[in-house]
Amino acid sequence: MTTPVCTDASLPSTRPTYPSFSSYVRTRGPVLMRTARSLTANPCDAEDLLQTALAKTYVAWDRIEDHRALDGYVRRALVNTRTSQWRKRKVDEFACEELPETEAPPAADPAEIQALRDAMWRAVTRLPDRQRAMVVLRYYEDLSEAQTAELLGVSVGTVKSAVSRALGKLRQDPELSPELCPAS
Repeated sequence: MTTPVCTDASLPSTRPTYPSFSSYVRTRGPVLMRTARSLTANPCDAEDLLQTALAKTYVAWDRIEDHRALDGYVRRALVNTRTSQWRKRKVDEFACEELPETEAPPAADPAEIQALRDAMWRAVTRLPDRQRAMVVLRYYEDLSEAQTAELLGVSVGTVKSAVSRALGKLRQDPELSPELCPAS
């Protein structure tokens, strides 16, 4: 004598049946929306996805024999619809006479760049010793404010204010005025 392995198969299902499509959507809509949201990043796309899957379900409503399996049917429609959308996405490329990219600005003359660097260094050397040291450590050596403060034995606030005053002096330096500097 053998005993049945799975006795649940013979028991009636406790899943509800739905008298109409609209009652199904009212009852299961929030759960199905969560599923749609898990398939897309955008909430509006999830609403569109669910609406499309429900439209497919509505068309097949009379052919679906087991209404207890509707959630699975709709979930499959959600996944299939999302997969179709993903596969159909296209890259918008258009042939045209001219390239849309703008031309790169002309490269600056290396001699002008070197002249600007020399003028900047001369302006830095005209700063007071303490400000010059802080500017060199911050911008030429690329140290942080905290590292500069620790190296010079001052507070971070001192570094900030001294560097600010030094940059103000560099902005006012006549050798670095915008009219004399090459455009870059």
